[in-house]
Amino acid sequence: MTTVACIQMASGPNVGANLLEAERLIGMAVDKGGKLVVLPENFAIMGKEESDKVAVREADAGGPIQEFLAQQAAKHGIWLVGGTIPMVAGVDNKIRAACLLYDDTGKQVARYDKIHLFDVSVMDSDESYTESETIEAGEQVVVVDTPFGKLGLAVCYDLRFPELFRTMLDQGMECLAMPAAFTAITGRAHWEVLVRARAIENLCYVFAAAQGGYHINGRETWGHSMIVDPWGLVMNELANGSGLVCAPIDMERLNNIRRTFPCLEHRNIVCKV
Repeated sequence: MTTVACIQMASGPNVGANLLEAERLIGMAVDKGGKLVVLPENFAIMGKEESDKVAVREADAGGPIQEFLAQQAAKHGIWLVGGTIPMVAGVDNKIRAACLLYDDTGKQVARYDKIHLFDVSVMDSDESYTESETIEAGEQVVVVDTPFGKLGLAVCYDLRFPELFRTMLDQGMECLAMPAAFTAITGRAHWEVLVRARAIENLCYVFAAAQGGYHINGRETWGHSMIVDPWGLVMNELANGSGLVCAPIDMERLNNIRRTFPCLEHRNIVCKV
């Protein structure tokens, strides 16, 4: 079995301070035996304005946030899911929200750019979000081989689109890393049920690392980072504030569940009335 850790933060506009906090929490995860560590969405910056992240975007050639992730993975000998970081987009006033995966030597082995952008007005509140004003959507589904099984990468609002995860399943997904920054209102209503649903319907582990707390920009995020097993059981959860959750994952259990409860194989049966 392998120990997985999901880190929870309440990031602010100062990249340096956020990286120091991420480093502290990664160290704690390693001390608890974490071999795969997942950071939350926007772990390196949640600016006072949405446009703040554009000013610190990085190119593929590298930058301080990417260097930090590579160094942490290599230093601790862990696989590291780098939440999301702002990367150069096709236009100057936007970014790609990129989830980067590093192996235990510090080599970047995968990149997923957030596909579904959060352009919504939140019910029963005055909150509204238009991520498409500052983020350019990705288009590529990503599932990658790791020592911990085939790992799918998705981000926050993606969680609401089950067809994405069925596509991942067709590519062999066994585990799912889900960095997020759910709002407090939508998180209270939907976060746990969606995370558990993705685990149940795909019979996979879900590693959901979230922002959780109050931010300098006035936003409140829901937190409740959790690790969920393929039967939909919440193995560990952190309500709010900075910290982490750890749990052992057991691929033999996953394979046994899929073998004895073969609903994934039944997808190909067309029922006619």
